[in-house]
Parts: sequence; C-alpha cells; structure tokens
Amino acid sequence: MIDVTDEDFAAEVIGADLPVLVEFTADWCPPCRQMGPVLRALSAEEGDRLKVVQLNVDHNPLTTNAYKVLSMPTFMVFRGGEPVKSMVGARPKRRLLEELADVI
Repeated sequence: MIDVTDEDFAAEVIGADLPVLVEFTADWCPPCRQMGPVLRALSAEEGDRLKVVQLNVDHNPLTTNAYKVLSMPTFMVFRGGEPVKSMVGARPKRRLLEELADVI
C-alpha cells in the first residue's frame, strides 16, 4: 500500500492499469487507523487485481476537494481513470471485499 499526493494522484490512480482503491484518510481519524491493517492485508492478498493507496486529506486538499470528500475514511474505487464506487466509514475486511466484488 502506498501513499499518494495531489502531485502524483493522476499518475498513481488515474493512469493505473488496475482498479485502484483510494482511502481518503487523516492522522486524527481513529477509524482510519483501524483500517490500516485491513488495507495492508487487502493489498497483499489482492495486489494482482487491485492497487490500494492512501491519500492524507489534510496534506492534499486539491484532490480531496476535487472528489468532494467530507468524511473520513472515505474509500473510492477508480477504474479507467474514473471513480466507479464510493464508500464511507470503517468496515471489516470481509465486508470490504464483498463491496468491492463488482468492481475488481
């Protein structure tokens, strides 16, 4: 799992060959911290089908505002450079995988 910024979002997410799960996160957000191990496991298990990245909303306001992210954590799946799914709030890995099944 890698961190992306306003500067490399287009290259890492929009231009990616695989579908990309972006977690919009913040250091002050306890549910975001809970999702860290879940996302690392997801990245390790599904890395051949799904790219998993994090974007810190406090340090990257341009991307955060461009996608109208208001709550943390917000998860967005991008495929072919376009957002195809959005989910808000922490969730267990099993539920996250179920919700991603139609986009990966």
